Amino acid sequence: MYNLGFISDKDIYKHVKETVEQYRYSISLSEFCQNIVDPIKLTFDSKIYGKNFNEIIESECIRQIDKTNSNKIGYFHQNIFKYFGNGWSVPKSGYDVVNLEKNIFVELKNKHNTMNSSSAQKTYMTMQNTILRNDKATCYLVEVIAKKSQDIVWVTSLNGSQFSHEKIRRISIDKFYDIVTGVPNSFRLLCEKLPIILDDVLVEFGGGKIINTVYDELEVISPSILKSLFLLSFSRYEGFDNFEIG
Repeated sequence: MYNLGFISDKDIYKHVKETVEQYRYSISLSEFCQNIVDPIKLTFDSKIYGKNFNEIIESECIRQIDKTNSNKIGYFHQNIFKYFGNGWSVPKSGYDVVNLEKNIFVELKNKHNTMNSSSAQKTYMTMQNTILRNDKATCYLVEVIAKKSQDIVWVTSLNGSQFSHEKIRRISIDKFYDIVTGVPNSFRLLCEKLPIILDDVLVEFGGGKIINTVYDELEVISPSILKSLFLLSFSRYEGFDNFEIG
């Protein structure tokens, strides 16, 4: 019994399970190469940090898997709101979370520093347009990892000028949970119960071991892993048909 009060045990278990099921558990050479691989950087990393290429490739694979899984955590933060009831929903497009009954429109960001100036301006202008079309609307930029707990007017720069509006706000997720659930410290309560919920889910799900075939597939190209990395990136360059290491 999780007894969170603002979401049922069944729903939070289901939502955590759905997030776990979306986690990435494998990586192949073709997937590895979807992100542009720089063999020169990997060579520097290997020599400078005193690691063999198996270790360097393993680190790069983990980095790529971690990037994918970070997006799944975004799914967790966004889609939990559809279980809160009282008009909260997760649209298929547009804002991340809305409540049309309360005229609340939400853009959700995992970290306070994930938006560059261009992205921030675009988001702010979208919110401005919402406010102009609906004078009852309140727009929130919700940050899961903010600098501090806050609910403030969002002040931003557009074309060199500063803009602000009382109904365009920047808020940390703890404050936003309080608004949505009406339960004080509800985000803290979720964080406290999350390890227990994950343990319960993993009893059913069984967890997952990462399956990494990148190193084995590179050895098929050449017994020299370093040579394989260079050939993957530069095989169409002049002279690389005779490429040898050392």
